[in-house]
Amino acid sequence: MAYRNGTYIAFHADHPENQTETDIKYYRLLSAWNVRDEGDFKFVDSHEKNSIRQGSQREVIERKLIERINNSKNMILIIGETTKNDPDWIPYEISYAVDTCKIPVIAAYTMHAGRVLNPSALATWWPPALKSRIEAQTASIIHVPFKKEPLADAVQQFNHNNLPPGSLMYYSEDTYRLWGI
Repeated sequence: MAYRNGTYIAFHADHPENQTETDIKYYRLLSAWNVRDEGDFKFVDSHEKNSIRQGSQREVIERKLIERINNSKNMILIIGETTKNDPDWIPYEISYAVDTCKIPVIAAYTMHAGRVLNPSALATWWPPALKSRIEAQTASIIHVPFKKEPLADAVQQFNHNNLPPGSLMYYSEDTYRLWGI
């Protein structure tokens, strides 16, 4: 059995012409929050547990991703404007994390600046692999805006032993108020 202490971060990173058109900038922001000295946002980044070289074969990439997800207690799924269009790695990561590893998903919406109080209203942004698991109620998901406070809380609170109790979970208005959101 794997030692599950990491947070796996899934994001759309494939844009052949321009990497700035992807969600990698949000992954880098999470990494920056994680290394800051204040200690208010800390997690073990599963991406740092093994490396994948640019140009690796699909089988090698799959093996590395599986190892990363197996060692993760939860998954942050960065949902941006292009995430739902990823036909390749996002569906693979979601299906393996949810169906095989049974880890919770922290759905973090980059285009939603305020509170997430009605996740169903954001369904147009869901990748098909996420949408099908929400509709089937087979995934444990907390929906949050891409903001440090709700992300930090969700990473600390939810894991393979403490799942959100459904697929459309969200924080209350009072909780957002406490965070100043």
